Amino acid sequence: MSQTTNINEQEQKTSLPFFGIPRIMPYVRAYRATLAVMIVCGLGGTAVDILMPLLQRYALNHFIAGNTLDTLPWYIAFYVAAILFASVMNYISCRGAMTTEVSVNRDLRAAAFNHLQTLSFSYFNQNSVGYIHSRVMSDTGRIGSLVSWSLMDCVWHTSYLFGSLAVMLLINARLALMVMVILPLIAVLFSVFQKKLIAANRKIRELNSKITGDFNEGITGAKTIKTLVIEDKMANDFFRDTAEIKRESIRAARLRGAFAVTMHLASSLALAIVLWKGGYIAASEVGTFSMFMSYAQGMMEPVRWIVDAISDVITTQVNIERLTRLLGTRSDVTDTPEVVEKYGDSFNPKKENWEEIKGDIAFRDVSFRYPDGDEYVLEHFNLEIPFGSNIAIVGETGAGKSTLVNLVCRFFEPTEGQVLIDGRDARERSQLWLHSAIGYVLQTPHLFSGTIRENLLYGNPNATEEEIRRALALVSADEVVAKMEKGIDTDVGEGGDLLSTGEKQLISFARAILANPRILVLDEATASVDTLTEQKIQAAMETMISGRTSLVIAHRLSTVRNADLILVVKDGKIVERGTHRELLASGGVYHRLYTRQYEDEATHRALAG
Repeated sequence: MSQTTNINEQEQKTSLPFFGIPRIMPYVRAYRATLAVMIVCGLGGTAVDILMPLLQRYALNHFIAGNTLDTLPWYIAFYVAAILFASVMNYISCRGAMTTEVSVNRDLRAAAFNHLQTLSFSYFNQNSVGYIHSRVMSDTGRIGSLVSWSLMDCVWHTSYLFGSLAVMLLINARLALMVMVILPLIAVLFSVFQKKLIAANRKIRELNSKITGDFNEGITGAKTIKTLVIEDKMANDFFRDTAEIKRESIRAARLRGAFAVTMHLASSLALAIVLWKGGYIAASEVGTFSMFMSYAQGMMEPVRWIVDAISDVITTQVNIERLTRLLGTRSDVTDTPEVVEKYGDSFNPKKENWEEIKGDIAFRDVSFRYPDGDEYVLEHFNLEIPFGSNIAIVGETGAGKSTLVNLVCRFFEPTEGQVLIDGRDARERSQLWLHSAIGYVLQTPHLFSGTIRENLLYGNPNATEEEIRRALALVSADEVVAKMEKGIDTDVGEGGDLLSTGEKQLISFARAILANPRILVLDEATASVDTLTEQKIQAAMETMISGRTSLVIAHRLSTVRNADLILVVKDGKIVERGTHRELLASGGVYHRLYTRQYEDEATHRALAG
């Protein structure tokens, strides 16, 4: 089960300063008031925990050793009040941690999702679905937990650790200093294990991305898997990937276990020191000895938490690296600050400054190569496409027919030269300005989850019922809708999977028409439909193209005979241009393609008859 190469994962891995936490602080600052309350209340709850051994000391020395109960009612009242106070403080701090976690998760996921909308096609070509999904969902979840519950635990445990040490220093400085000997030992152990744990956890996160991709392929490709009868191969590939992550997880667990055991032994030294050197206290003041024992035992939990916290922070550093690398990825296609200032961006458009698009397109000395390619696809290419022209782009499968369309739509930028829209470089105005004037129908149609009506309204949110009916009728999609029980309010399923390919394509055509675009792109729009549906679409294409600049990437050459200009692509380069008659008369590539396709269709009809 091969995965698309993740270029970002191949970059040199370096540890981030302060575990990368400064990189996510902009998303945390919005909740600093909640965090402040959470920390203050956490400190309040911990203060009571530190106070408890002192109350225990008082009880033993006063009530037991002193053999008097004169202050017992006040002691009980104070003890109960302290517990109630701690409960309220802990409740508020836990609620703050929960609020912060879900809020930061939401903000990080929104930021990642929105940023993905701004990236160019090359990013999605180079990174698998599993890679991207893992960053948007899994990595953000770990980060949200770090800045909420991990922070809360840090407040609880570190304040208890240092608070209890401070009390011990005040009571018996010599014994307290002997207990504190474990702290430098913990620091040394941390430095020894840190790099190994970072490397192990980074490997696990990368493998997790790969397995997420395996799941995606297994679900989205279920039909293909069954028709190819490769269930066993897919299962074996998945087992191989999960076996690899199992090995790496066990290795990481062993490292973490060794770290935890070593740290636990170090923390146990505190109790041993108290038992060894603190016996003489018990002879004169049993309450103080009991207090030291309680603090020494109580210190074990914070120390054990420090072990887990260090491992979690190290693990989360990898998540922060990956997410911030995604958020820091720049699109190959961007608007300049001047353009954004005037026209807005994808999420904050300034439509009042948008000029009306007529639909003239021109290529001026354009050279182009794809970001991950070495050869030029276009070199010093020039072409004038006046408004209303019908341009067809033909060629064999894989010849590179989409290049011109990608440049017109600004899915990619020219390496050299200019693509002009209405006489101005397309880069002088915003991407959204251009995209809002383009209707694009793909070979493989995609519908969003929801109803047919909701999908149509993506093309024009303000469309009236009459406009919707007219668009459906124009491409004969009204016949499809009429057969459905709920009509236009029929649910299409995820990706439109409850409809046939032909039905989805007709709805896609209607959606494009409803947008009333000035530039229409049909990317082999009839290649995936049956003959009857193709006839319906072809009957509507003349009406669709009329009054628009159209770019038609054609699979069946019979659909482009009336085009104003036909561009023939071979091996990624335009080798011929002209009308249908001119290209047939030249006897070149187009003639061979057309003749072969005509012969194939004639043979098919003969066999069918």
